Amino acid sequence: MKDALQQFGFSALVVDDEPGMRAILNKALSKKLTQVETASSLEEAEALRKRNHFDLLIVDINLPGRSGIDWHEAFNDDERRSDIIFMTGYAELETAIKALRAGASDFILKPFNLEQMLQSVQRCLDKRMMERRNVALQRDVARSFPVDIIGDAPKTLAMRELVSRLAPSPAAVLIEGESGTGKELVARALHAVSGRNGPFVPLNCGAIAPELLESELFGHVAGAFTGARKSKDGLFRVADRGTLFLDEIGEMPLSMQASLLRTLEQKTIRPVGAEREVNVDVRIVAATNRNLHEEVAAGRFRKDLFYRLNVLSVEIPPLRERVEDIGLLLNHFSDVLARDMGMKPVVWANEEVAAMKHYGWPGNIRELKNTVERAILLGKPDVTQWLGNAGVTISVQEVDREEEEAVLQEDGYPLGWPLKDVERAHIERVVDAHEGNKSAAARQLGVARKTLERKFKEWL
Repeated sequence: MKDALQQFGFSALVVDDEPGMRAILNKALSKKLTQVETASSLEEAEALRKRNHFDLLIVDINLPGRSGIDWHEAFNDDERRSDIIFMTGYAELETAIKALRAGASDFILKPFNLEQMLQSVQRCLDKRMMERRNVALQRDVARSFPVDIIGDAPKTLAMRELVSRLAPSPAAVLIEGESGTGKELVARALHAVSGRNGPFVPLNCGAIAPELLESELFGHVAGAFTGARKSKDGLFRVADRGTLFLDEIGEMPLSMQASLLRTLEQKTIRPVGAEREVNVDVRIVAATNRNLHEEVAAGRFRKDLFYRLNVLSVEIPPLRERVEDIGLLLNHFSDVLARDMGMKPVVWANEEVAAMKHYGWPGNIRELKNTVERAILLGKPDVTQWLGNAGVTISVQEVDREEEEAVLQEDGYPLGWPLKDVERAHIERVVDAHEGNKSAAARQLGVARKTLERKFKEWL
């Protein structure tokens, strides 16, 4: 079975002029780490370091030519920071002080017990592992995101049962459903009960510029491209032993689809600009509101990637097909949002709940949540919202106009509104459906992002 550290893709460079010592450490560390390189001099080591990023440097102080402590190129390189373990056969206080000033994580005297070295390596890489987890937590901006799938409608119960059955498998899962149905919530639920030890790392494929997506997923080494001043771990390494959630997978460019397919098949990644591949253990959960069968037929999505992602699948029914859940969802969102905003929850009359069950909810649960939030802010339910105006910015005076409440088009815009107000309402509604992602909203609206930005500036 693989060592835990090897699953995290760690690497080390051993620098020692003794061939026997290099061979011993190479053999021992290769059982634990994904990549181990050796060098007999600082010049050889620096050439290796320029080509690859190493998590750990194990350096003998007494090298021919320059001392190991004088490897300033490595120790002062903030862009390719590595932990350092120094080795020496001389127990001099001055040498130890110089090693600590050079940034040593540990200082080991020769001859040493191999277990002593392995424990030192373990401590260094445990720290690295914690740093990666912190990166994942910083990305996971939903601080207390719930993983409970709320509802007692037959389709909701069936979906919850399916999630519990699919969760333990390491196979990829494809989640399909309309926008706003809660695809990320289902992905989090899959991870929560999967038993995987790594983090849940979400990425919206439609929110990242195509030219940056490869670096975001696979990482890069310093100098790999213009602006890459520091080496960076990609999300595959951040999510190692965990779950990588690829939302809006249908937005991924074809060139990246080929790279993703290769990673899924070989379970390795190659950071941009790197010469070597790194093993990863990541469970992929992808989501889309597009019909991928149609995307494949149109040549916009690779058939082989679709089959690889669709090993297991979950289809989330729209809210209009599980209206029995509306009452529970109203109470849940009212309690959570009111607590977060420090306000009183709204009390919903039975007739209001009944009317909501007859509304189509094109924005699904996201639209319902926005309706509850607006009701809390207004201090009472706003009848125009659940009749079709959820997500549209309107004034209290407009809400009270009886003639507009009585005459609404099917898409929810009053017949009395001028065209500019309908345009603004529709744009804001689409942006809200994409959770504020203006790039994705612009693509759906068929306009340039600059056009969208100009519109918002006009409305200020």
